[in-house]
Amino acid sequence: MTHRGRHRRRRRGAALRAVLAGTALALTATATLISASQATVTDDPGKLERSSATTSLTLREHTVSAATLDRLSGAMGGTVGVGAVLRDADRTLRRGAACSDDDRDSLPVSPAATRAYCWDPADTGSGWRAGSVTTSGDAGTDGRWGTHRVILAGWSRAFGPAAGRGLARVAVVDADRASRPRYRWVSLVVPVDGGRDYRGLVSSVSGMVWHRNSLLVTARAGGADALYVYDLDRIQRATVDSPVVGRVPGGWSAGGSGYVMPAVGSYRFTGGPCGASGPPCPGTLSLDRGTYPGSLTVAEWTAPGSERRARLWRYAFGAPAARGGPLAAGADGRVDAVAAFRTRASGIRGVLSYRRPGAAEPSLYVGRASHDGDGHGGLWRQDTRGAQGAHCGADGSRHCWAASPGSLSYWQQTGEVWSLSDRMLFAVPLASLDGSVG
Repeated sequence: MTHRGRHRRRRRGAALRAVLAGTALALTATATLISASQATVTDDPGKLERSSATTSLTLREHTVSAATLDRLSGAMGGTVGVGAVLRDADRTLRRGAACSDDDRDSLPVSPAATRAYCWDPADTGSGWRAGSVTTSGDAGTDGRWGTHRVILAGWSRAFGPAAGRGLARVAVVDADRASRPRYRWVSLVVPVDGGRDYRGLVSSVSGMVWHRNSLLVTARAGGADALYVYDLDRIQRATVDSPVVGRVPGGWSAGGSGYVMPAVGSYRFTGGPCGASGPPCPGTLSLDRGTYPGSLTVAEWTAPGSERRARLWRYAFGAPAARGGPLAAGADGRVDAVAAFRTRASGIRGVLSYRRPGAAEPSLYVGRASHDGDGHGGLWRQDTRGAQGAHCGADGSRHCWAASPGSLSYWQQTGEVWSLSDRMLFAVPLASLDGSVG
């Protein structure tokens, strides 16, 4: 955040102080919460428009050979599971009451978060920024991974030393103890040289979904790959603590993390790299359990305030026994979109598909960044009939969602929607999310 942005946040902070009690946060708003300069984000994105133009959304599956993966794991001493990472957790998330005013000011105004946590200060001041979240509620039907409730938060290094800029890592959070969650870093890497080495993944990780044992993450805009695939059963321990990512004298380094997770595959658009003249770049992801089989919901990355009509679409997941990656692919590795829409919403940073009881069709909940990229964003519910937005303050402002918001993930077993601001991890009951835009 720029020096100017920090001061603007502090000015807003005076009107957004949170009152925290027990495990819940109650955020009150007055007419002075949102300044007149934020009014541009009240633009109604309108209804979703169905699109039959899905050819540009077609993917092709690419897998890393088992020989490559086995050579790497063998050289590093084998693989470990998520449980081993949780047992080795060395960071603690602080509950909202123990967080700074600036931290709490980044939370949604409406609907209010009922659980919120800030990260260890050592992790927030070195150029790293959180952008996506998924949970063990996505991974399986019982909401657990083994015996644990787990949250994964994707981070990217937005600034800092040139050699480490753009790298990606995941905070593996032990959510069994809501009062004191602990976490450990795992760096996302890509095998190279036939598994004799690895490089750090360079990606914004603005979207992430955990499905069975696979983790799907967004790739860098303009690159050959649209999505990367990781296997939660193939986490490996680093043996050397250094800022380097890869093989180093004396062993293996994870750039300061204790573990690495190597990519096992990727999906590439058949029409070439995404961008202005090619397919839409995936910006955020979520799991939709309202379809059968389950599907991956994707929203296009567009700049806040852009006039470009963003696309939203879905890919079906494959059967549990299917070989290859998690998405349903043909014998030739081709993955077709199963539905597509267009929207006037810009700056989409979170998307969630959910069919409300009695509704004829699913709604898409869309979290948007503010038009200037700084401050609180907007939250809208859209379907093919229209759109409704959360509002707050006496002036009915629509600038009520988190500051610099991240992705959305619905934990079906608890009824909570998890998301992130640029400073905090938080949960909102789906019922409150729905009520705020009702």
